[in-house]
Amino acid sequence: MSTAAVTMTPSSFDMPAGARTRLRLTRRGRAVLTTLASVPLVIGALLFALNSGGAVATGDQTHVTFQQVTVQSGQSLWSIAEKVAPGADPRDVIADIVSLNQLDSAVVSPGQRIAIPTQYSH
Repeated sequence: MSTAAVTMTPSSFDMPAGARTRLRLTRRGRAVLTTLASVPLVIGALLFALNSGGAVATGDQTHVTFQQVTVQSGQSLWSIAEKVAPGADPRDVIADIVSLNQLDSAVVSPGQRIAIPTQYSH
């Protein structure tokens, strides 16, 4: 009788159940994954850019007429608001003046020309 010895080379089928092979990404694989990840971001940015111009003008435009006033020395918006609209709340008048003139604050200086809505200048 003769004995034969069989040698087997290790393969992936012979690995124990808990062993894992390490996955290596090539340069091309990284490029593909990066592209796939960035496509939704690019589409979202394009949709956002296209929808941002969605303001529509309607026929209900508000026209504000106003009167120009020059601020005198010692005057404040509070004193001007009390003078032009004695029956109204000065805070509301000041808010309208600041909004109409696009002022950063309620501080005015002598010689400054400001617009007063005509609803207050009667």
